[in-house]
Order: sequence, then structure tokens, then C-alpha cells
Amino acid sequence: MNVPSPVEPDPTLRIAGVDEAGRGPLAGPLVVAAVVFPPGRTPVNGLDDSKQLSAARREALYPRIIERALAWSVIKVEVEEIDRINIYQATMAGMRRALEAVAAQCDIARIDGNALPKGLPCPAEAWIGGDARCRAIMAASILAKVTRDHLMADLHLKYPEYGFDGHKGYGSPQHLAALRQYGPCPQHRRSFAPVRETLIVQNQLF
Repeated sequence: MNVPSPVEPDPTLRIAGVDEAGRGPLAGPLVVAAVVFPPGRTPVNGLDDSKQLSAARREALYPRIIERALAWSVIKVEVEEIDRINIYQATMAGMRRALEAVAAQCDIARIDGNALPKGLPCPAEAWIGGDARCRAIMAASILAKVTRDHLMADLHLKYPEYGFDGHKGYGSPQHLAALRQYGPCPQHRRSFAPVRETLIVQNQLF
């Protein structure tokens, strides 16, 4: 289905882009970022959807985004909250918090996806595929992805048996095999089916 783009706002407005990383993995926190650039030409070259960039390119862009943004924020939503309120509500809450941190520096927000969180501190638009169409959202996706990758590398040092440094918590064959062998660690999302099913099997065995 083709979804029309929202009307382009006044180019003098300060736009906050909001995106997340880590909605789908079985383990680790969700990370949400918001980035506000000055009106006019984006002051960072080479931006793209974070999934289309190499890890090295994302790492190089990260400090440039922080240095040249009018405002930015990165919010973690921990596993306990994800399990308590579900991943959708956790994503909405994280987006609202990230935007609240930069709201004083923006006039309107563009949020990647097809839904807007409730109680936002400024006018906002939901942009389907926004991480490929809006440079502020691209920048937010990079901050979120780099931050989460670092967090998963830290978790790998604590729980090396799961291989978090490689699959970043996604349900890869390696991760699922480790989950079956070792059971979940405290950073696994119990509300996600593969983790929940592992717990059920363990309870049946013991």
C-alpha cells in the first residue's frame, strides 16, 4: 500500500527526528534517540538509514551528529519495563521520553513508523519508512543503533556464552541454540515467545 508523505513543513522549522533500535531482539534494552538539526541544509553529510551503513560508517557519523545537532537525546528502555508493558508500549514510552528531552529545541517531530505516542510535548508526524526519507530520523537511527551495539558488546563480556557481540540479541540460530543450552540470562525478554518457550521447557524438565 502506498502511503502519501506528510506535507513538507516550513523549512525554517526545527525538526526532531525520532527512531529506535532493538525492537525485535530477544535480549537487551530498547534504545530510542531523538536528533534536532538546525533549519536548512543538514550539517552532516553521508547520512542514511543506519541499517544501510557499515558499523564503521555509523561509528564515524555518531560524533559528528552529536557535535552538529541543535539537540539530541538517547534513551534506554530496560528489559524489565519491556516485559512489564510489552514491546509496543515500551517503544511508545521511549519515543516520548527521547522527544521530551529535546522538545525545547524543536518545533515539530517526525517519528519513524505508523503510530504516534500519546502525550507528546510538541506537534508530531508519523513517517512510515522515515529512516530512509528524513535526515533527522536517519541521524536518530544512527545514534540509537551505535548506542545499542555498544550496550550489547558490554553484555557479551558479562554473558559470553550467548554471543551477544555478534547477533546483538536477535534470534539467530546461534542465539537460539545458546538459549536452549543455557536458558535465559537476566537480560533476556521473558515476554518474547522464544524465551518464554525455553522457560516452559526448563520447568517441565525440572
